[in-house]
Parts: sequence; C-alpha cells; structure tokens
Amino acid sequence: MRRMTSVVLSLSALLAVSALSAPAAAAAPSADRPAGVPAGWEAVDAADLARIGEEADARRAPLAAEDAAAEPELLAVESVANGRFAATEVNYAAPNTGVLRARSTEFGGSWESFAFEWDETTQTYALKSLANNRYVAVEKNYTGSAQNVLRARSTSVGGWERFVLYYSESLDRYALQSTLNGLFVTMENSYTGTLQYALRARSADITGSWEEFVLHPLAA
Repeated sequence: MRRMTSVVLSLSALLAVSALSAPAAAAAPSADRPAGVPAGWEAVDAADLARIGEEADARRAPLAAEDAAAEPELLAVESVANGRFAATEVNYAAPNTGVLRARSTEFGGSWESFAFEWDETTQTYALKSLANNRYVAVEKNYTGSAQNVLRARSTSVGGWERFVLYYSESLDRYALQSTLNGLFVTMENSYTGTLQYALRARSADITGSWEEFVLHPLAA
C-alpha cells in the first residue's frame, strides 16, 4: 500500500510540473468581444464617437466649410479599400433606390452625409442618410449579389436598421456590424455594374480594408 501511494504521489507531482511547463492555452474571446472582432477593436458609444471625432479634427481638415453649422454626429463614410466616400443612390430605380455605394472621389454634400443616431437602450447606432432622410437598412431578404446590401429606405428604426460601431485606435479606422445578421459591412470593390462598390453586411470577420472605414466629422 505504501508503495502504491508513492507512485500516485509521483504521478501527481509529474502532472503538476507538466502543467506549469506547458504553454498556456489560447485565451477565450472576451465576453465583450464577439467572434470576428480582432484584438484592438472596441465598441464605440456616443461619448466615444464624439471624443474620437474631436481628436480626428486635430489631425485632418474638416470636410465642410468653416461657417457650416453641423451636429457632431453628422459624418461622411470613406472606404479604406478604395478611398472613396459612401453615397446614397437616390436616383437608382427600384428595388435598389437608396443603395449605399463607396463611389464618390470627394465629399460633395448630402449624398455623402449620414447622421449616426445613438440608442442607449440597444447600445447601437442607426444611420440616417441626409440625401433622402431615410434610415439605412440591411436588405436581408434580397437574393444573389444584392443580398444584405445597405439601402437608405426606412422611415423608422427597427432591427434591420441597427448597427454596432467598432473602432481601432492603432489603425484609426471603423467597422460596422449589422445586428440583423451579425455580419460586418463590406465594400464590394470587385463588383461591376450598378452595384460596384456597394456596401453589404456580409463578412463574418473584420479581415482587412474591405471592412474598414474612416469617418469624417462634417463640423468645422
């Protein structure tokens, strides 16, 4: 019995040493960092967005004229992938009326302007296009290459119009995640035709420039 006890103790000691010397297992995703959100990206609330916007103003010139009166939540959305501003295609025929496309080479006015409206209860943003005063929805029921396209077509806000905004301080870039399907907004750089550069909520991860955007405050 004594010998068997010694063997058990020896095995216990060996396991303890092995546990100490073995490399640590990969940390589980943080409770506040959903799958698909890389390290360094954090969710942004209204106070964060205002602060980041003020810091950005000190680094880059505002897009609006100095005497223009604009609220802090008024923003232009620039795709990192192609360096173009998202515009609302108000003149597109149905069913793509109001689709968002990163196609403007410069900020031209209301077509490239969006109001980011914060909702404290859901901790999400609704995006209203100033081109037609409609909220941006994710067209989950569309099919084919247009599925999950972003379109400024809603007069009120529900689940289809809610987004979580993420920010990477090291990159100074933003990402948008639809709460409707849990996917990140991507700029379709490889598309051709009328939906070239369309914004679609279709990526499971923030993988690179296709899901990354720069937000430009419109206030001087």
